[in-house]
Amino acid sequence: MILGSTGSIGENALRVAAALPDRLEVVGLAARSNVSRLLEQAAQFQVRHVAIADESAAAECLAARPRGVTIHAGSAGVTRLAGLPEADLVLCALVGISGLHSVLAALENGKNVALATKEVLVAAGQTVMETAARRKARILPVDSEHSAIFQCIDSHPPSEIRRLILTASGGPFASRQDVNFDKVTAADALKHPRWNMGRKVTVDSATLMNKGLEIMEAHWLFGIPYDRIDVVIHPESIVHSMVEFIDGSVLAQLSPPDMRFAIQHALTHPDRVPGGLPTLDLANMGALHFKAPDLLRFPGLRLARQAAVTGGTMPAVLNAANEIAVERFLDGHLTFSGIWHTVEAVMNLHHAVSAPDLVTIEKSDRWARQEAERQCLVARSQTG
Repeated sequence: MILGSTGSIGENALRVAAALPDRLEVVGLAARSNVSRLLEQAAQFQVRHVAIADESAAAECLAARPRGVTIHAGSAGVTRLAGLPEADLVLCALVGISGLHSVLAALENGKNVALATKEVLVAAGQTVMETAARRKARILPVDSEHSAIFQCIDSHPPSEIRRLILTASGGPFASRQDVNFDKVTAADALKHPRWNMGRKVTVDSATLMNKGLEIMEAHWLFGIPYDRIDVVIHPESIVHSMVEFIDGSVLAQLSPPDMRFAIQHALTHPDRVPGGLPTLDLANMGALHFKAPDLLRFPGLRLARQAAVTGGTMPAVLNAANEIAVERFLDGHLTFSGIWHTVEAVMNLHHAVSAPDLVTIEKSDRWARQEAERQCLVARSQTG
């Protein structure tokens, strides 16, 4: 089951499935609105259940569906798809918090979840992890950084881990001191030097907000306190993350910057199988570089740590405000630097609720989106 099948993670997951037909069968697909590509995928993999989140696109999908294909419409349809008995593993690559209910539905039905949507754990990490534990289901990381940590930790308990070290490519701007962040365009921010990702994730990588969200994801996945999770800039994107143990040893996972490595590991775990992925040529690679992130130039990382330490509903508010701010930036209605200014303004107005239930998290998410839209309008009026 692949939720978000028409995005970059979903397309790469299907490439992995196509390379391993004897091990992987795709039984369901879901997308937000790309009807034509969704139906092409369904035909290629002979999938009988598809879901389309956008209601208007769902009507189009129903009209165009091939014989024998069941269409599940709307966000409720995507959630229903995630709980179908045909699947034993659900890969969630939906954008933002939209994947939360689907992940919970899969876990409640005892299915393992291969998770690419980090915002699910950012907004509702405690609820998600408690559900997984109660239903004896596993969450397998699909982000390259968390997959690397997962592989390095293996069976070691948190008591043997000194710290996690997340690597960040730094996006297009980390090594450039001449950038005027007020003048950065969407085209500039989307020119990622190493990875081919979706638009929202690519902008988050450019602001380093992505790494802040990944700190929270790592905390929930591996049970490591925030003050023992570090970030280093690694422009080559060959070392995908590292784990330092209490004896001083550091283990790292290396591979070419290709999403399929982490996806395949999640889909075939605990086995390792050949999948035709590119090999790593260390002799011809050249030097690998590491440096600390510049928190003054990239405040998103600082804001994410602040939200993580505050806890409660604050991470959901940070995430929601960031989603709106990135959308307005991509629309041309907000400056690049306006992204973190908007997030900080919304966080400053929020009174965090500790130990929130799901209803409170969703309420805080809606409030943050509305407030972020208001802040974006204010910023736009001030810049003319």
